[in-house]
Amino acid sequence: MVETTTKPGKVAMVGTPCHMIAAAKLEKSSDILGETPIDIKIGLFCMENFSYSYMKKLLEENNIDINNVKECRIEKNFLWFYLEEEKLFKIPIEKAKSCIRKNCNICMDFTSELSDVSIGSVGSEKGWSTIIIRTDKGLELVRNAEQHKYIKTKAIEESGIQIIKKLANKKKKENLEEITKRERVGRPVIYRRQMPPEKYIEEVLKCQFQDLKGDVIDIGACVLCGACNYVCPEEIIQIQDRKPQLNGKCPEGCNLCYVACPRTYIPDDILSKKADKKPLVDYIEILSAKAPMIKGQNGGVATALLNYTLSENLVENVVIIDKSDSEAWKPEAIITNNTTDVIKAAGTKYAACNVFTPLKKLNNGNGRV
Repeated sequence: MVETTTKPGKVAMVGTPCHMIAAAKLEKSSDILGETPIDIKIGLFCMENFSYSYMKKLLEENNIDINNVKECRIEKNFLWFYLEEEKLFKIPIEKAKSCIRKNCNICMDFTSELSDVSIGSVGSEKGWSTIIIRTDKGLELVRNAEQHKYIKTKAIEESGIQIIKKLANKKKKENLEEITKRERVGRPVIYRRQMPPEKYIEEVLKCQFQDLKGDVIDIGACVLCGACNYVCPEEIIQIQDRKPQLNGKCPEGCNLCYVACPRTYIPDDILSKKADKKPLVDYIEILSAKAPMIKGQNGGVATALLNYTLSENLVENVVIIDKSDSEAWKPEAIITNNTTDVIKAAGTKYAACNVFTPLKKLNNGNGRV
């Protein structure tokens, strides 16, 4: 059994593969960045993400008002938009490529390989999710959530696992080709240049925001996760015009933003080069699961697990992606300890969002950014 005593300040978060890389770097580099509150990492399957503004424009070009979209899904190589009055609009992924963010084309991770558990709809029957259990903590979370009837699980078909592996290999192959293409024209993709921890420390020792700007932001590799904003001790990094900008002067010797970013160098005790050769990397078990008490997208399992962590006092707060109150379907990260908020935010938003910034709000009681 997982202890039900609250761990002070601990947080569970749900996010995409790049968010899981940043969370892993926060954990591994605690001697530099300070102790991270993130205790449980729930990763999502992700092939690519979309620009909110370009997606909105795409809908407008097809005479669709984004305010009329009730649900958005990616299935069978189509983007599906479920509209008011039971109407449906779909568009091939191929035609939506102009909306895909540039950083997604260099991501080698489909199944959130650095999470405690990975969740997605691929590989399981309709109404069920696939769970890839990756750590002992993730295994304990899933077993106890099932014991408390938050979820139920069953064996996954081998054919389902092969589908997941096929898609994971496809992403690795195609995006490695893009990485090679970019590097031929002098645009380094440094997050794939893993190195031993001691060499990593030496490499990033003097790297500040200007280095982050040149190595990541200016070449279209920024994932807009907000990790740089979160760790900045001077609070001079702001997410403006959809990219991090510096509003002040970095103190001498500060390299925190560069260390935390998921698209800068990664020590190989976090991400080994072997990961490129294995479709799902290391895992303990793969299952199909659903949440009987939640009617949600892809079985509602991520929502159920987050609510379990809160209800059983495993964490004090969770970081989730809700929708903006002012702009329809624009993703907005919040930190909350309210299970009602978690249920309200259920469902995938296929656009980038700075998920780490809400962690700064832990001490002032306002978790919406």
